[in-house]
Amino acid sequence: MENENHTGLTQFYFHPLSPHREMQLLIFMAFLLMYVVSLCGNSAITLFVCTDHSLHTPMYFFLASLAALEVFYSSSIAPLTLANLLSGRKATISLAGCGTQVFFFIFLGGAECVLLAVMALDQYVAICNPLRYTLIMSWKVCVCLAAGSLGLGSLFALQFTTLLFHQSFCDTSEINHFYCDVMPVLRLVCGNTKSLEAIIFAATSITLTVPFLMICISYVFIIAAILQIHSAAGRHRAFSTCSSHLTIVLLQYGCAIFTYCHTSSTYFPEQGQVVSVVYTFVTPLVNPLIYSMRNKELKDAFSRVLGRKLLFQRE
Repeated sequence: MENENHTGLTQFYFHPLSPHREMQLLIFMAFLLMYVVSLCGNSAITLFVCTDHSLHTPMYFFLASLAALEVFYSSSIAPLTLANLLSGRKATISLAGCGTQVFFFIFLGGAECVLLAVMALDQYVAICNPLRYTLIMSWKVCVCLAAGSLGLGSLFALQFTTLLFHQSFCDTSEINHFYCDVMPVLRLVCGNTKSLEAIIFAATSITLTVPFLMICISYVFIIAAILQIHSAAGRHRAFSTCSSHLTIVLLQYGCAIFTYCHTSSTYFPEQGQVVSVVYTFVTPLVNPLIYSMRNKELKDAFSRVLGRKLLFQRE
């Protein structure tokens, strides 16, 4: 009973990524570079889609929505992580602040997972029902699907945050991670957490499995339809469009399943930190690179925006 929480006064601090100050500074520089580049890349995609009328299609609407989510997603983690790396163990976070970070991280991450499933559905309709595409994927439907992704993401986040932060926390205030995540915070809960772990495991499995199965089913029909295309150029273009989306799906879902689909007894903090770096810093960085490098329309939009800017400066 001596280890019961002091919930109203609790301040958490994060376990250093490295015990060496020089290594901490190197990690800080790497994280800062990845964060700034991902911020610029995803903001640029959102801006290009909003300003270029040739990109006002459902596919690019969802791509811009994904890029905007990535901006907020990485921004919910990166600033505090960078401050913690720069200050050592001096940076702390309150219990309410930790709960807020968990909520927004799960909210935005869950919305991304659902949005990736929506993007797979969009590609399925475009490839398998091209003649009815504009009728099925109207702007009203697109907005409703994007809003539904945000709604489901907030629902996921609310249930996880409510379950986790209604528990009693022990005196140990060190989170063995570089931000407030479900599994590291769960390890600080006092008492028997088996039932709580089972609920979180079941909720996580459902949250990840349902949209992932939708993506898999969509791609079964998409690949079958692509193989029926007689033109080699048509098949190549269809596969090229799908490969960008599939790469992001594998990164996002692979990291999420590896991190969350197990109990605390099988959770290893060191592995969790490495995987977390991938989906909080690396994935938001590579998303705009993957889509822009493999997408001619985005490259053309970038050239047009850059050309207009140069012309305006000359005038």
